[in-house]
Amino acid sequence: MTSSSSPSQDTKRLAHAYPEGLRADALMEEDVAWSHEIDGERDGDQFDRSERAALRRVAGLSTELEDVTEVEYRQLRLERVVLVGVWTSGTVQDAENSLAELAALAETAGALVLDGVIQRRDTPDAATYIGSGKAAELRDIVLETGADTVICDGELSPAQLIHLEDVVKVKVIDRTALILDIFAQHAKSREGKAQVALAQMQYMLPRLRGWGQSLSRQMGGGSGGLATRGPGETKIETDRRRIREKMAKMRREIAEMKTGREIKRQERRRHKVPSVAIAGYTNAGKSSLLNRLTGAGVLVENALFATLDPTVRRAQTPSGRLYTLADTVGFVRHLPHHLVEAFRSTMEEVGDSDLILHVVDGSHPNPEEQLAAVREVITDVGATDVPEIVVINKADAADPLVLQRLLRIEKRAIAVSARTGQGIEELLALIDNELPRPSVEIEALVPYTHGRLVARAHSEGEVISEEHTPEGTVLKARVHEELAAELAPYVPASAL
Repeated sequence: MTSSSSPSQDTKRLAHAYPEGLRADALMEEDVAWSHEIDGERDGDQFDRSERAALRRVAGLSTELEDVTEVEYRQLRLERVVLVGVWTSGTVQDAENSLAELAALAETAGALVLDGVIQRRDTPDAATYIGSGKAAELRDIVLETGADTVICDGELSPAQLIHLEDVVKVKVIDRTALILDIFAQHAKSREGKAQVALAQMQYMLPRLRGWGQSLSRQMGGGSGGLATRGPGETKIETDRRRIREKMAKMRREIAEMKTGREIKRQERRRHKVPSVAIAGYTNAGKSSLLNRLTGAGVLVENALFATLDPTVRRAQTPSGRLYTLADTVGFVRHLPHHLVEAFRSTMEEVGDSDLILHVVDGSHPNPEEQLAAVREVITDVGATDVPEIVVINKADAADPLVLQRLLRIEKRAIAVSARTGQGIEELLALIDNELPRPSVEIEALVPYTHGRLVARAHSEGEVISEEHTPEGTVLKARVHEELAAELAPYVPASAL
């Protein structure tokens, strides 16, 4: 099929300057500069905001030198990318929203989006993802815009990757590689870096390329006997073996780090401290909500996957009950299964919690898709039995009709704004009601010499009333069975 510069009927070209509205919708509301006076109370201390900004601000580098190599040149400027998607089902608006989210991911990774195309097909082409004719048209777009990278809105097979690169003559990556790149940029803790490295190696293992027939120095002959002498492993086989060895080592390290977190969880369970996990779509406002509820000082940024490492903070209900609040990694549509597997130990915070706060962006064009994408991952990690409260965030920027629709569809839902504080008090009261309560109600006269039991009733249970008398503390509380057994000797005979 001959390529043509004019758009065909079954190819939908997006505007050359990508619509700002779509990008804003894919991220969050319109960018608003963060200021200490306005947002300091809500977000707490932003410890690494300036450091993150300093590392990523490259927009002002417009001077280009002529006497540098291509590699050095590419380091001086943002990668210029063209997006391409295959529209197999749904409406054209759904396809454009998906490509808009891909644009937001590309910008988060540090790329400059030049153009975007959508190809209408029943299924992606097995060879070039969009078909040979449309691949030739894509090559013309790349030449016209001066792009150096093509990003596909899907996961490409190794064969599709090779064939599409052969046609367009520039680097081709897929959605999975893009998300892995963002995770690699934002991972800060030792465990987070190890999980991302494992996911990247799992992704790259079947996609290794190079001089496949190039021979290594490891020979197959020697003292092995007849018919065993030969060239030995090829270079690519050696690379694969080394990657598998690194993956095995990385899994052992992650398992060791998982043990430390499991010990902390067991300690919380031993003290009967309820736990609440914040889960939700990336950039829905999970970190902002955690800061509003606990003053944690977690980084808040208008970017996808700004925070990856789970943060656990102590919190207190309006009635005085203690619980832990955990901020988890954000989810996205078509989250790569490599990441789900690598981050499984981190996502166990969701499965082990007593309550899930499922945060959804109320200002997003299609919040129902966000809810479905997150619940798919929650199912993968085995947390379907955990009670869930749907927290519709950004209520101050959302369409009132959308809020009404979500509140009507979801059985347990509440609209809040982490930015303005709207609905936060109601959310705290709802958390207090939904958290599991101690099962045994007891009234005891505790001697002052056993004040530790009173302290445990306050920290592990729910104190209904407390009165100090000459004989000791008259305590009426709801406690768990273990503490109830320790308080049993001090229960008055009249109360039995």
